Amino acid sequence: MVATRRRNHGWLVWFTFVIGLLLSVAPMPQFMEILRPLWVALLLAFWCLQLPDKVGMVTAFALGLAEDVLYGTLLGHNALILTLTVFLVLSLAPRLRLFHMWQQCLTLFVVLGVMQLAQLWLSALTGNRQPTLALLLPAVVSALLWPWISYGLRGLRRRYNIN
Repeated sequence: MVATRRRNHGWLVWFTFVIGLLLSVAPMPQFMEILRPLWVALLLAFWCLQLPDKVGMVTAFALGLAEDVLYGTLLGHNALILTLTVFLVLSLAPRLRLFHMWQQCLTLFVVLGVMQLAQLWLSALTGNRQPTLALLLPAVVSALLWPWISYGLRGLRRRYNIN
């Protein structure tokens, strides 16, 4: 008998995070900048739901530090925000897995809205940005993109048997 070698394509998870980081800094027209989806947060939410033992708060903190470096914000700003997001997603994970897709979208809107409000609060504390609730628009756009992100990455996970 020939033993078949099973591959664990865990590098694809990190590749999706690199794509998410690149999409989060890709140039967009100025009027559309306020509608930029929260790519890294969406990818973190998906992989935390699918692989909670491998993608968690440490991953969120590392990706947040990478975002801090890419955006030029205070070191730890986005790390704190993404860690909070992953904490909320992991605490809601048993329910999120059972929800219909539209319920998942609404729940993720609330989680990402809390994330954006925390970011607004931190930005106001540091004096970088005037407080405005237009910061919730990326949460709306991200929640609307959730079904496509979820189905696409679920297909990728099944095709490459990512465990």
